[in-house]
Amino acid sequence: MPIPITARGAEKLKEELQRLKSVDRPAVIQAIKEAREKGDLSENAEYDAARERQGFIEGRIQELEGKLGALQIINPAEVDAGGRIVFGATVSLEDLKAGEQVKYQIVGDDEADIKAGMISISSPIARALIGKSEGDLIEVAAPGGIREYEVLEVSYV
Repeated sequence: MPIPITARGAEKLKEELQRLKSVDRPAVIQAIKEAREKGDLSENAEYDAARERQGFIEGRIQELEGKLGALQIINPAEVDAGGRIVFGATVSLEDLKAGEQVKYQIVGDDEADIKAGMISISSPIARALIGKSEGDLIEVAAPGGIREYEVLEVSYV
């Protein structure tokens, strides 16, 4: 099944994979070698920590290689959704209760970063937004209860 992602998100995953293979993997191999040289491995905390880190790195490399093969890169600027909210769209909303405005881009799970205004396609707010247009009202179940938003603007940047 294809995994939707923006070009920026795909590039970040590729960079992480490259760093893991060219920097992190060699560093942990060196750390294991140095820990082995200290003798008894049964009580060697450095060795255990390095082996654990190696397991994490190898697992993440496998995960990224699998994902990169299944990515469906979507360029929001090339999307013609007729003003409807779709993956990659940037949406300006007004919280009707608080009167505050927020702006989010709907992105893939691997690139979501709420502090940067990037929300996952699988988040409750993104699921409520998909298919909506400017002027539409949405309701989102949030931890503090139901929140109502008005869609102010939809863009594909």
